[in-house]
Amino acid sequence: MAPPLTSRPDARADTLLLYGRADSRAAWRVPLRSLSILLKTAVKLAAPAALVLSFAVQVVGALLPSVPLLIASTATGLAAEAALYRWQRGMVTAIAKTRADVTVRQVMRDFLLVSGLLSLEQQSRETVYLPLVYGLLFFYALHFACQAAAILVRRTRTLPVVTRNIDASALRLRPAPPAVLLRQSTLRLLLFGLPSSAGLLATAAGDEPLFAAVGIALSVAMTATGLAELLLRLLPGRRPATDEEVLEWFDAWLAEYRPTVGMYFSGGATSAYQANMWLDPLARLGGRPLIVLRERFMVQKISATDIPIVCVPKVANLMRLEHSTLKVLLHPANSGKTSQVLRIPTIKHAFVNHGESDKLSSCNPYAKAYDEVWVAGPAARERYALADVGVEDKDIVEVGRPQLAAVEPYAGPPAGPFTTVLYAPTWEGWDGNPGNTSIIEAGENVVRALLADPGVRLLYKPHPMTGSVDPRAGAADVRIQAMIRAANAARSGERPGPAAAAELARRTRELEALSTVSFRSSADEVERMLLQGTPEPGRAAAVAEATTAWEAAYWASFAVWEHQIITGPQPGVFACFNQADLLISDVSSVVSDYMAGEKPYAVANTSGLSESAFRDTFPTVRAATVLTPDASGVPALLESVRDPRKDGLAAARAELKLHLLGPSEPSSQERFGDAVAALCEAADDHRVRMTTRLLSEIPPQREAVHAAERTALEATER
Repeated sequence: MAPPLTSRPDARADTLLLYGRADSRAAWRVPLRSLSILLKTAVKLAAPAALVLSFAVQVVGALLPSVPLLIASTATGLAAEAALYRWQRGMVTAIAKTRADVTVRQVMRDFLLVSGLLSLEQQSRETVYLPLVYGLLFFYALHFACQAAAILVRRTRTLPVVTRNIDASALRLRPAPPAVLLRQSTLRLLLFGLPSSAGLLATAAGDEPLFAAVGIALSVAMTATGLAELLLRLLPGRRPATDEEVLEWFDAWLAEYRPTVGMYFSGGATSAYQANMWLDPLARLGGRPLIVLRERFMVQKISATDIPIVCVPKVANLMRLEHSTLKVLLHPANSGKTSQVLRIPTIKHAFVNHGESDKLSSCNPYAKAYDEVWVAGPAARERYALADVGVEDKDIVEVGRPQLAAVEPYAGPPAGPFTTVLYAPTWEGWDGNPGNTSIIEAGENVVRALLADPGVRLLYKPHPMTGSVDPRAGAADVRIQAMIRAANAARSGERPGPAAAAELARRTRELEALSTVSFRSSADEVERMLLQGTPEPGRAAAVAEATTAWEAAYWASFAVWEHQIITGPQPGVFACFNQADLLISDVSSVVSDYMAGEKPYAVANTSGLSESAFRDTFPTVRAATVLTPDASGVPALLESVRDPRKDGLAAARAELKLHLLGPSEPSSQERFGDAVAALCEAADDHRVRMTTRLLSEIPPQREAVHAAERTALEATER
């Protein structure tokens, strides 16, 4: 469904153009936009075009032969290579798919130079240049040997288990070789081949073979040194532990640490927030928690925590958890790899989700694969019953949302001159439903209506996956951000002094020092494992305190009237809740979580349903102001926030909070802990039954042999 003309800032001008009544400024808008697109395309294609042209000119220069053409084309080609590598690496990959990768290009470039030199001097000095050809061949032989050695070193440094917050020094971990040797083969060839290319150019210009000989010798020496560095890393005493040794160490660590409850997570690069929201509740459980990941890159995506993290990419190695003391795994999200860990019969699995909403994704049929489904309150239980996806009511446990302890309760209408409004639209989802997100059809109208009120301070925090499926959502996000920046530029007023910025910088440094580890640009996962060993005691509490201080400094660094665009992970959405007097969002988990504070909120209806049908279909909307795509209800909504006498939904919000999130007592963290303990007990009972059944199938003459094993197993469970 295409967005209406009224959803774009230039909709009026486009409409006038359509009927031939645009003014001169509007008439120029389309040609200027086309010209801008053409210029951007030309800039994007400039380096690839220069690279192709340089080879064509170099061939001509070698055939004529022409020294000026050889020098100009070779220099242009090298400059184009550098520009592509620096600014357009995607184009480098695209060119390589045509089999014209950097190695082929460098070989062509050097030997076209040699061909030109031989053509210049083919009568009298052909034998003088023959050693240069041999030298170039030797350089490329060393390059390919270096590449082979780099592959072998990378294999030795690709361990079957990646860890964080665990002392893995027993695995003979060492810092990585320079990235230019280990991973950046393109840059390695360009850098190491630069002296030879420069020497050949100098020889072509000055007719002196010595320049080429020196350049080639330098290239050979640099490549040989790099090869020696890599070969040393392959010596038995210089490489990390073998796969077998790592797995034996992993088994021993599990036996020593004896984890009880863990969180299992698998997902894409932008999905780490789904796991990060459960870090604090998991850490506050006590005991011996564990985080199990499947993707190597995800190890560094998990936020600061003291909980041990293990990444086990292969299924065969993941099955080793079956023989550990791990009893329960919590699952914040469904993924294709979830089915693999569900095969382990000794572990109980609970689906905790990464937020609850009225969308179909919150009652996915996949949930019936888990032993239990943990939800916030009665609303989710009713949602599963209504969806009839195979999740039985006896398997649903209400635990609340332990993350929401940080959300402050409603404290009355705005006290200052500005009403802070948080607009947090969700993303477009996978199913193409127009009601998933308001950002396409209503986003610009909502923002425009808010910016038109001089007493509004807008916080705009879009979902991190906005635009990942529907390009229209990404384009609308860009336009909304431009509108907010323009509105800020048109405002003026008192700003915090330099002390506020200095305080934010200081708090940022403190938080980064506690929550991040500085890595060299060449560091690989093995080096990160070495640097991210056992955390210092009390680090998690220090990070939490530093985060609170940073958030306070962040908000204090902005003027009270200044609109803000928040696209990064910090400040988090809960911190934004505490700043906001009003939330405008979509049918999403953001609304359910915001209900913890019982503040006014609105939901944009882009589903095509009538308001009454919209409220009946989505229970989270029952206590909301419903906005139409044109956002015409925003002024009245703001008035009701500023004057509680006009707010007729306060009682409904209190009732809905109980329905969505459950009771306040006992606390959600307590209920979460009780659910973990109960499922751990069920896992213990299951293991005992499994052991009893297995022992009953053993012939009597072997009973005595296995009695000791059974005793040891029961002791471990205790």
